[in-house]
Amino acid sequence: MSRLSLIALATLALLTACGKPAPDANGAKAGSDVKAVAATHAPSLILAPEDVQTLGVGEYASGPVVTGSIQPERRADLRAELQAVVLAVYKENGESVKRGDLLARLDDTAIRDSVQSADEAVRASSQSFEQAERQFQRLKTLQAQGMSSIQAMEDAEIRRNNAQSDLVAAKARQATARQQQQRTEIRAPFDGVVSDRKASPGDSAQLGKELIKVMDPGSMRFEGLVSADRMSELKLGQTVYFKVNGYPQVDFQGKVRRIAQAANANTRQVEVLVDFAGAQQPGVAGLYAEGRVQTTSVSALMVADGALVKEGDRSYVWRIDSGAINKIEVRLGARDDRQGLYVVAAGLKPNDRILRHPNSTLQNGQKVDFTRAPKPAPAASTPKPSTMTSSARDRMDRADGMDITSPTEAACAAATEDDADGAGMGAPARHSMFRAA
Repeated sequence: MSRLSLIALATLALLTACGKPAPDANGAKAGSDVKAVAATHAPSLILAPEDVQTLGVGEYASGPVVTGSIQPERRADLRAELQAVVLAVYKENGESVKRGDLLARLDDTAIRDSVQSADEAVRASSQSFEQAERQFQRLKTLQAQGMSSIQAMEDAEIRRNNAQSDLVAAKARQATARQQQQRTEIRAPFDGVVSDRKASPGDSAQLGKELIKVMDPGSMRFEGLVSADRMSELKLGQTVYFKVNGYPQVDFQGKVRRIAQAANANTRQVEVLVDFAGAQQPGVAGLYAEGRVQTTSVSALMVADGALVKEGDRSYVWRIDSGAINKIEVRLGARDDRQGLYVVAAGLKPNDRILRHPNSTLQNGQKVDFTRAPKPAPAASTPKPSTMTSSARDRMDRADGMDITSPTEAACAAATEDDADGAGMGAPARHSMFRAA
């Protein structure tokens, strides 16, 4: 290749290299310019006051998690105290009962015979005792007068004492028989409701069989379990915040009343009893509950979960600055399960305004416009209904083209035409009366 050709190729390569733009700087600049132009030309974001959250310092509470159920403190499992057949059950689940109300009745046929036999034994023993007492008193009087021996008086006293013992034993058997008869009637031990009916008429009730459960709905408490790893943080009187299944909108609060000194044999967790702090409490027993014992409480900046935009491991919020929204990265701390808020470790400060529920169409630097709800338009007055007939209204419309300036003259003209139309139908009197007027 000649020298001239080499010089030409080198010149061509130099010119080509000089014509290429720098890819990194120019590309980044072009991308930022496009985004800026897009944000500038994007329509303003119309916001209402409820769309914006002003950040403030809140209380972040932490402590061990407690799980359990709602159970009544006053509850009774009424069981059969003898073997008999169930004759009747008078209450259903959920029915209110008063103390002493009859809930169920067992067959007492055999027990009634025992009661009658015991009553007769008491009556016979009572008569024997009275007779022995009278005989003893007579012999005592005779012996004082020297007309009876001391031996006879002592024998009468022994018979009197034996009769008295027989009477006491008969009364004891009578009380036992009546007590057995009373056990055939299942009554409510306190005011409450029937929580579980487990017997029906015709069932054969064995000794100890469950018949009915009664509870007091006004004595509910939270029976929870805490992990043994956190039991050292528990103290009596600590505040507990918890949720109850079936009451999603209610935040319950209570106080620790008792801490068990023995762990549960199955779960190896420590049981705690929590009393409700307020008057509001669920009226249904057995509901699942979960919460947290407040052992520490600190002030921190809190942000709602709905205001966060997650991108991988990073979290962002849309902050309002000088009439525009900007996407700001934040560093989150612990989460308060009771309030559903996150602790803001970095990225925001108090009184910052952020969007509560941002969407994916927002653009960085987009303008915002705060608007107020429009006032309702005043109600239009309702026109009064016309009492003019359709034919008269047509006459009035045609009278507008005539040389009549007064509404009265127009009405008279319309009425004249009506009379002229009705002249052939037997209405000349009305026509003449109108002309006279």
